[in-house]
Amino acid sequence: MKKWNTVAIIGVGLIGGSIGLALRRRGLTKNVVGIGRRASSLRKAKRNNAVTSTTTNVARGVADADLVVVCTPVQGIAEHVQTAAAACPAGALITDVGSTKGEIVSSLQGRLPPEVRYVGSHPLAGSEKTGCDYADHQLLVDRVVIITPSRGTAPSATKGIRQFWNALGARVLEMTPQEHDRALASTSHLPHLVASILAASTPEEFLRWAASGWLDTTRVAGGDAELWKQIILSNRRHVLKSLSKFEKVLASFRNALDTEDSAKIAKILEDGKRNRDAVGD
Repeated sequence: MKKWNTVAIIGVGLIGGSIGLALRRRGLTKNVVGIGRRASSLRKAKRNNAVTSTTTNVARGVADADLVVVCTPVQGIAEHVQTAAAACPAGALITDVGSTKGEIVSSLQGRLPPEVRYVGSHPLAGSEKTGCDYADHQLLVDRVVIITPSRGTAPSATKGIRQFWNALGARVLEMTPQEHDRALASTSHLPHLVASILAASTPEEFLRWAASGWLDTTRVAGGDAELWKQIILSNRRHVLKSLSKFEKVLASFRNALDTEDSAKIAKILEDGKRNRDAVGD
């Protein structure tokens, strides 16, 4: 199994902390350097054994890294990749865990040193919880990670990033950044938006009667609002297209309900059940 001497993780929250824990539990690296803005958060990551050392200085943290994983909110990923690329050793690999890819990948085209290789990634894992306290060394086991090499990405870089995620127990799929953003707008970004709108539109006086249906449907709405604002804006074009499709089905259902068209109501409910059953638990 592939091993690394030093892995630097920029942003040691839920995902970054889980990666650090998995690397250490599996004996895949000697050193895990946690890099972040707040010393208090970095101390917590070290207490939780997610990292072996910490720093608030990106350049210092990546100076010896074979692999750099950027686990910050999407708005800052491209800048962190550039900063890391300018300071890490020649031959180092860089990836990220951003929930959008097109904007990030395109903004980095032609702006990185040729001796440093970057491949975008997106682990389809996580929680509405945030912070290293919720990190789990098994978070990525049997979960899908999408990698998004672009034109000009060296095959060896793609292979190296694939090996990294496989070593953590994940299943790796490859897509273009554009394919990724189009798909995730429908399967991740729109569902979060709908859950948030449902939660926001529920009258406060009825919340005391919220049971499993409401709780299950709105669970993801408990995620960090600033983080999700960045994700939705970063993938605005595809989210708008997915939202338009959703609005069309919703309008159709509203019309069927208004006209008491039981056949149409049943069809929409059956279509929803069929798609949900196809995915499984």
